[in-house]
Amino acid sequence: MDKDYEKKYHELEDSHFWFKSRRNFIIQLLKNENKNSKILDVGCSSGLLLMQLVKNGFDKKNLYGIDISEEAIENCRKNNLNNCFVMSGENIALNQDFDIIIASDCLEHIENDNDALKNWKQNLKENGKLYVFVPAFMNLWSNHDVVNMHFRRYTENKLTKMAIKCHLKIKKSGYWNITLFIPLYIIRKINKLFLTKKLKQTKGDLYHIGVLNKPLLMLLNLENKILKYFKFPFGISTYIIAEK
Repeated sequence: MDKDYEKKYHELEDSHFWFKSRRNFIIQLLKNENKNSKILDVGCSSGLLLMQLVKNGFDKKNLYGIDISEEAIENCRKNNLNNCFVMSGENIALNQDFDIIIASDCLEHIENDNDALKNWKQNLKENGKLYVFVPAFMNLWSNHDVVNMHFRRYTENKLTKMAIKCHLKIKKSGYWNITLFIPLYIIRKINKLFLTKKLKQTKGDLYHIGVLNKPLLMLLNLENKILKYFKFPFGISTYIIAEK
């Protein structure tokens, strides 16, 4: 990840509507899981999801995180999360198995994503669950993906087929963030049509958005509730819940 972008990421990850609503959705998906589950957050950043899990009753001593960024793990330490380590998500080596592994926006950063999925499966206990979120649709590809050092974007079908190929059982899959899909699609198509040197030099889509942050958070939290009952045909992200 671009260093300037990473700095901005750490500044915004606590309050930005995108990150907050995503964490809320993951918590919603984990609602009925055993609170004593041993959980690993791959690409944990500053550990905000782990902290939210603690607030929702999960046992802190069973919560682990890894991130390739030393700054991110230092932030975890500042947040009193001691089971967090500097480590690549491509080849986890913690010498223990987990009930749940969460990988939110990590797989797209890994060149050999099939090997990463196999490794994550190996780090699960029998009947353990894998929660994977990734960016969706290559037609949304932009400089934001380049700055974030993504190798690809996915479809729900592609992600589920990869998991099945790794002999994982799909429990649930779908798309997330239909709310902003059409506006983002239009913006990125316009940028490609009228691309200027200035646009080429942009540092991705992560901004301080001021007064818009709260209403957008409310919209995505509403979408999270709707996703309890309906499955959307598209979205900015796609996800799977798979069982070993």
